[in-house]
Amino acid sequence: MERLAKRIRTISPSLTLAISAKAKAMKAAGEDVVNFGVGEPDFNTPEHIIKAAEDALERGCTKYTPAAGLPELRRAICDKFARDNGLEYEPSQIIVSNGAKHSIFNVCFALLDPGDEVIIPAPYWLTYPEVVKVCGGVPVIVEASKKNHFKITPEELKSAITPRTKLFIFNSPCNPTGAVYTEAEVRALAAVCEEAGIFVLSDEIYEKLVYGEEKPFSMAAVSPKMKEQTITVNGVSKTYAMTGWRIGYLAAPLDIAKAISSFQSHATSNPNSIAQYATIKALNSPEASVEEMVARFARRRLALIERVSEMKDVYCIIPEGAFYAMLVVSSAYGKSFGAHKIVDSVSFSDVLLDAAKVAVVPGKAFGADDCVRLSYSLSMKDMLEGLERIDAFVQSLR
Repeated sequence: MERLAKRIRTISPSLTLAISAKAKAMKAAGEDVVNFGVGEPDFNTPEHIIKAAEDALERGCTKYTPAAGLPELRRAICDKFARDNGLEYEPSQIIVSNGAKHSIFNVCFALLDPGDEVIIPAPYWLTYPEVVKVCGGVPVIVEASKKNHFKITPEELKSAITPRTKLFIFNSPCNPTGAVYTEAEVRALAAVCEEAGIFVLSDEIYEKLVYGEEKPFSMAAVSPKMKEQTITVNGVSKTYAMTGWRIGYLAAPLDIAKAISSFQSHATSNPNSIAQYATIKALNSPEASVEEMVARFARRRLALIERVSEMKDVYCIIPEGAFYAMLVVSSAYGKSFGAHKIVDSVSFSDVLLDAAKVAVVPGKAFGADDCVRLSYSLSMKDMLEGLERIDAFVQSLR
């Protein structure tokens, strides 16, 4: 008899957390490590949001809340969807959870039966296929080409659909590639989903972190029919530098929202009450602090693109959103650093960390083994220093 359930044995360890933990341990030991692995803003949560949490504590707002979230927070989220995305929802269609990752799990748990197929474009956020598997689903990976800036086409989506397809996971702006789909591209993918009658989980957690002319367009805004087939996931972690507050949310058709609310009431009950009050303040405040953060990321992005363009043997597809870039490093495979041979993105990342004291995430974790992911959510100084080290490391390989 197996000690662990089959569903839990399907989960692969997070390479992101493994690399980050090793980098932190090295840094704690006094080593000068540059960490490109962390997917969170390096800014503190804005002061007015922190003050809202302090005020809530002083008012004694430390009790249970409704499992799906405070009514006033769910109303604020409805207002956000109307204001930013042109989408009208009732509070009963909003579920507040312990981070957007929790929301994604809730969606998959509510929708998937064993054997249901879920289409996931690659490169993908490494948690998507793991959540699908633990919920009994079957990940169907569709590779997005570099020629198309890491975006899949309607034809590629349609060719992946089978009678067992239940869900399409869509992420724009994308972690790990920074790809941003245009409104026309979103509408074209939605037409395929409408025709096939499949659900879409639209992960829009990076929607405010865009740098070009093209702004993200919500899948649910395509048409009333598409809205009934789409569950939109978002949260405050990235936009408001609130990663540790653990507040995510989703908007869904009423029957799906009710099912998720019922499940969450048994699984976790309500999200942190104090963080919910802070989130109300975040969503209802002017976004000057958000605009300042985006401007800083934009400067780092340009500096990263410029520095990488000067490197030999590696390159990146220019990211348009989020705060990541995929560095193509496959030209290093087959080469060695001393006695250490580079054969894939994992060995590249391991040797780079040991030799150059630079932490990156292996592309294998994202379904792109010819790349490593760089996050430019670290300071400009550290980022440029890290890029110098990567360049020197690649040139030293023989």
